[in-house]
Amino acid sequence: MLELFSTGLMSVWLNMAGMRRSEQDAFEALTSPGTSAFVLPAVPEPETATTLEQYLKELSKKGSVTNVQGVWIQSGPALLSSNQGTVPLPAASLTKIATSLASLSTWTPSHQFETLFSTTGPIKNGVLQGDLVVTASGDPLFVWEEAIAVGNALGRLGIKRVTGNLVIKGNFYMNYNSNPALAGQMLKQTLNAPTWSKDTSFRYYLSMPKGTPKPQIAIAGGVKLLSGKTSPGQRDSSQQILLLRHRSLTLAQILKYMNIYSNNEMAEMLATSVGGSQVVRSLAAEAAEVPQSEIHLVNGSGLGVDNRISPRAVCAMLQAIQHKLQPLGLTIGDLFPVSGRDRLGTLVHRHIPSAAVVKTGTLRDVSALAGVIPTRDRGLVWFAIINRGNDVPSLRVGQDRFLQILLQQWGAASIPPTVVLPSPASYGDASRLGATVRNQILFGG
Repeated sequence: MLELFSTGLMSVWLNMAGMRRSEQDAFEALTSPGTSAFVLPAVPEPETATTLEQYLKELSKKGSVTNVQGVWIQSGPALLSSNQGTVPLPAASLTKIATSLASLSTWTPSHQFETLFSTTGPIKNGVLQGDLVVTASGDPLFVWEEAIAVGNALGRLGIKRVTGNLVIKGNFYMNYNSNPALAGQMLKQTLNAPTWSKDTSFRYYLSMPKGTPKPQIAIAGGVKLLSGKTSPGQRDSSQQILLLRHRSLTLAQILKYMNIYSNNEMAEMLATSVGGSQVVRSLAAEAAEVPQSEIHLVNGSGLGVDNRISPRAVCAMLQAIQHKLQPLGLTIGDLFPVSGRDRLGTLVHRHIPSAAVVKTGTLRDVSALAGVIPTRDRGLVWFAIINRGNDVPSLRVGQDRFLQILLQQWGAASIPPTVVLPSPASYGDASRLGATVRNQILFGG
């Protein structure tokens, strides 16, 4: 069976088995959730092993010690080659793969975080006579554009001024700031365009559709934080009048944004929401069916060398993510950047094979890269590379060259398979930051 994978004859084998399939179908057969029957011995494939040996020699010439370089290369269930593949190594932002998997184990890809806006008093002649209360549930991507859209929705209710305070309840984040008091101050400013800074006007408002109104809701009071229990003089939630429900982007879209830009703050917010780094570790290991001993986490972002993951566990987590998404009509390309398509964030200036879906990771002395490459002869090849060394730019160049050499050996897929490309559901007006369709006015209806 190993030869079927290592010589590119899987589609021929499927035909012989009475399953006439195109190259595209062969990819899907190799990557569907039901392929666990194809269990093969973990015997390295010679040609790939030789290429890896040469790659390690080049690193050694530049002063990088071989035994701290982690590599795992796998096609379907067949191991092609590895080096220190089961040893937990500083994974940098590959940690976000674990956070992504733990998030998908907690919520569905279509999950949306809700932020409710309420009032403790009536609205008369454009004046909200009371507090404006924000009840948050941990949306990690509530940013300027989202707040501007909320302000305009509240403006459609006729609100121009609030006599009371802006009250924050729950895990409210804004612009990747997890301090609720500071996040509240940002929201208060955003709701009132005359108080905007030039940065807000030029960088965020101008990125929104032409003709978007500027909210002008002046809040007389300050920002107050409300705990779960009410204190004397405070009105509880049963006395509040719901005005607006704001829904975030979907979890899948949030994870895509987080992974494209490798946003540490978003990763920490999601890790907090699922229960902390140890819950992330447990959920990720369980979903990927790898020993917890191969995953050591102190946070959800990857900041710090104490976050250690084995290359094998990284690949297993990526495959587990794909298997969770595929039955729902989504792909791993809906959550991670795709080379040649997503030309922003961490893929700028990289020369990774086209159509590869990847995640990068960088610390002062760590450069990591993991993902999946569509190939002609080996189907989908899953890989994880974790390098240690002081010349990170050189390590990145070496990773890209290593993957390109491997692709020359295997051949590029003639047509990028749909099992890795972003799905059409990833696009649309609702996926835009500041989309009005995600704000539901509740007051009066």
